[in-house]
Amino acid sequence: MKKQELEALAFFFKVFGDVTRLRIIQVLRTNSMCVSDIAEELKMTPSSISHQLKTLRTMNLVKTDKVGKVVYYKLSDRHIFDIFDKGYEHICERGVMK
Repeated sequence: MKKQELEALAFFFKVFGDVTRLRIIQVLRTNSMCVSDIAEELKMTPSSISHQLKTLRTMNLVKTDKVGKVVYYKLSDRHIFDIFDKGYEHICERGVMK
């Protein structure tokens, strides 16, 4: 792999290094949701959710569907589920959760 590709990969994994972003990914596993619904679910402000969603969109982890004036967010593809699940599986196997 080239250095530029490794840097992009490092940035990609860094996105998963934030608890709020992981919580958003977890919430979006089951439903498409708008910012206010995500904020309510996570007991956070809409502006803090929007800020994190911008980062997730930049890395193509979430995509949007606009219905009227409301923008709904959902996970981009199955890869996001797989990455999340493999990371969780790894920490559970290694005893990090004890």
